[in-house]
Amino acid sequence: MELEFSGEVFSWRGPAPHHFVAVPEPERTELADVAQLVSYGWGMVPVTGRIGTTEFTTSLWPREGGYVVPIKTDVRRAEGIELDDVVTIVLRVAMPGTD
Repeated sequence: MELEFSGEVFSWRGPAPHHFVAVPEPERTELADVAQLVSYGWGMVPVTGRIGTTEFTTSLWPREGGYVVPIKTDVRRAEGIELDDVVTIVLRVAMPGTD
């Protein structure tokens, strides 16, 4: 499964600050449909992503009935991403039984 969407980068100031982009509708509904097949626990969904020319692996975090994509520092640096920027993300979810 491959999804492409755009969203604004926001920060969560927990004990270890992280930057995220929220997965919009209808993409979060599509993810919810497959999450139970691919989740490794706590609702986390492993994905491969791309922003610009930078590819990365991560896991979507469940949040407020949807999902957020954590944007790693290395990805932000490579693509010049700042807080409140709008970025386009391509996500690939590896489905069981597919390559």
